[in-house]
Amino acid sequence: MASYLLGQSPDILTCCGVGSCVVVALYDQQSKLAAMAHIMLPGRGDAGRDGRSAKYSDQAIEGMLEELAQKGSSRERLVAKIAGGAQMFLFSSSSMDDSPGQRNVEAIVKKLTREGISLIAMDVGKNFGRSVEFHTESSRMIIKTISQGTREI
Repeated sequence: MASYLLGQSPDILTCCGVGSCVVVALYDQQSKLAAMAHIMLPGRGDAGRDGRSAKYSDQAIEGMLEELAQKGSSRERLVAKIAGGAQMFLFSSSSMDDSPGQRNVEAIVKKLTREGISLIAMDVGKNFGRSVEFHTESSRMIIKTISQGTREI
């Protein structure tokens, strides 16, 4: 949580216990190089960047882009997949449209758009947690849940 990692084929990148957080995978199909973050909060935050911090969406995506470029990935070849952003607790005064998970998803989509990264698949929202695997060989993202089974995007 609040970090990211890089991998290259045949690595499988994994995040477990994703609730209102959002997993973002950036992938270069040609080099089969990927980065995956478990992002906690929307926006930039007021703290300086701390290593591979992925607490905030802007910092996480910027850090992944920098490290992917250092490894030889081309921004023009990158695509993204996201999962998570659930509303884990529903209160009488809460709305799915204004949940922490929804705000995380919106911030990430906006940042990807600003960076020119195509979002090609997502599994977000609802009211259940997820565990996520990203397969660098095939670019498959496997989403596992207790209540909804397994899904591939």
